[in-house]
Amino acid sequence: MDAQLTAFLGVAAAMVALPGADFAVVVRNALASRSAGVATALGVAGGLLVHTALAVAGLAAVLVAVPVLFRTVQLLGGAYVLYLGISALRAARRRPGRAEAAEAAAGQDDGADATHGTRRALRQGFLTNALNPKAPVLFLSLLPQFVPAGAAPLPRTLLLAAIVVLLALIWFPAVALLVDRLGRWLRRPRTARAIEGGSGAALTALGLVLVTGTLLH
Repeated sequence: MDAQLTAFLGVAAAMVALPGADFAVVVRNALASRSAGVATALGVAGGLLVHTALAVAGLAAVLVAVPVLFRTVQLLGGAYVLYLGISALRAARRRPGRAEAAEAAAGQDDGADATHGTRRALRQGFLTNALNPKAPVLFLSLLPQFVPAGAAPLPRTLLLAAIVVLLALIWFPAVALLVDRLGRWLRRPRTARAIEGGSGAALTALGLVLVTGTLLH
């Protein structure tokens, strides 16, 4: 493995593991169930695949070069993160007490409901990442830095992008499984409400920053 690739692994791992909207959504859904958490994690990786395709096809450059288009994506992404945050805050307020929580858990065995919940979690993970306006800029600014002089840019860019997606496929499902592993403690009504409220507050704040930042520029 060449030195540039080794350096990129470190940078990409830090980039993927950095807490943000993706992390908050995975944790929040993993509190609901392991399948929802893992589905959200896979959705996040799917969103990264979109950014990979855009970067490789050169469409990300178009997105950055057209301010109106880029700001539209920024607004959509910020609005979606804001929506998730407000939804989490509302869910935290409605979260039942211990007896009601046990009763609700007992009623979650319906296969159709579980399938619907998994699909919704997958969609949330995908949209949270795919609508992140910073990702195209990050791919465009970061990946070329690790393409050696004289090397064919397309194969190298594909390799670097694949590394990012692979790291996401390792990291986010691991987070979901860890949350599920600690589920007995994390799902205690008071703890779960605090975590959901905290993730909701973080997502709401991030969404507000994204939306207001876009409108003010």
